[in-house]
Amino acid sequence: MIPVEKNKEYYAEIESVSNDGNGVAHIDGFTVFVPMCADGDKLKIKIVKVKDTYAFGRIEEIITPSPYRREPICPHYKRCGGCNLMHIDYGKQLEIKLNSVKNALSRIGGIDGNIVSDIIGMENPYHYRNKMVFPVDIVAGKTEFGFYANRSHDLIPVDKCFISHEISVPVINTVKKYMDLTNTSVYNEKTHKGTVRRLFIRKGFSAGDVTVILCCANECLIDKDLLVSLLKESCAEISSIVLNINKKPDNLVLGKKNILLWGKEHIEDSLCGLRYKISPHSFFQVNPIQTEILYNTAIQMSDLSGTEKLLDIYSGIGTISLTASRFVSEVIGIEVVEQAVLDATENAKLNKANNCRFFAGKAENIVPRLMSEGFCPDVAIIDPPRKGSDENTLRALAYSSVKKIIYISCNPSTLARDIKYLSQNGFAVQKAMAVDMFPHTSHVEAAVSLCRANT
Repeated sequence: MIPVEKNKEYYAEIESVSNDGNGVAHIDGFTVFVPMCADGDKLKIKIVKVKDTYAFGRIEEIITPSPYRREPICPHYKRCGGCNLMHIDYGKQLEIKLNSVKNALSRIGGIDGNIVSDIIGMENPYHYRNKMVFPVDIVAGKTEFGFYANRSHDLIPVDKCFISHEISVPVINTVKKYMDLTNTSVYNEKTHKGTVRRLFIRKGFSAGDVTVILCCANECLIDKDLLVSLLKESCAEISSIVLNINKKPDNLVLGKKNILLWGKEHIEDSLCGLRYKISPHSFFQVNPIQTEILYNTAIQMSDLSGTEKLLDIYSGIGTISLTASRFVSEVIGIEVVEQAVLDATENAKLNKANNCRFFAGKAENIVPRLMSEGFCPDVAIIDPPRKGSDENTLRALAYSSVKKIIYISCNPSTLARDIKYLSQNGFAVQKAMAVDMFPHTSHVEAAVSLCRANT
């Protein structure tokens, strides 16, 4: 018998916070997940969904607040689905994230989670993001930019985001002004009519350059010169204004076509003492402060002597490759996004990293090909998207000459899955470290080093 019923109220005490940010309680032994909770909260909750082995509830009343509960600085917190841990003391957030990595490695990877020695947090966990994407919609008859409510496409208008770089505020207000002056339409996801889909803002923290990308469903943007003049007037840091075209009825942030309306085709930023050109489609880590810590951690884990050949899988615009290039004899980077490979090649020239080469294509195709052609890397660094790596790539590494692998991941579950595969195919985990790249959210980055079990 399931001891809870939908729409009924119950008393519950939160025992922990799960890796997706939900509080975990038990009612007569039955698991109930409740958002926006902290360890030790005593609550009255209402059950909103019931499954065979668990249920979801929402807070009706906080009877006794947790000692870790804090008042969120953001007024949009309760409606916006972004910062789902902002109500929790930052030190406790770090503990939750560290435990999520440990638990995933133990539960999914079959590895002692205590191998994760520590988590590195931020001194100032606000305004750390160098990139923001704001959807647009009509709310109460007005054009608004903001974020979607959790598990929906209902737009929550946001005038200020406390994890975004502060340049977002004047840019949003200026684009809204432009759309109102020109009666520019908002794209409707259901009818697929209208023009503006979302606003993309990226800032180079070191150089201060800002690129503004307006993603539209068509090229029929009214009075582009007015948009450019208003944006230039609103913010002297803007160095690039781009019109991106995405005609497909999908949720991709950007389409393939970019039209430069004004300024430079790239903005610049730096990491670990190196300069990078970043184009609109380039992947560049969103938190530059923590990225330097993460990359330096990965280099330390690699224990490089200067003679090694390094394979950088999912290399993006070459940030890890170029950081490591100063400590090895040769680097080959693999990246599926062709523009990112072009950027990586340019970035290697920009930084005089003559020992770096980059290949465009899927890792599962290029890694086995490189091995068959005689490339014998000593070290591999893997930094895949959230879905993790694929078995063909991991198998190619397992049967290669690679002596050490550094696996970097933003998803503890797929990290643990892939570490398990490598552990079963000739590698042993040495150590692991977590880095908080995304304060106030449930996301966490981790780096794990593995070496050949027989070396």
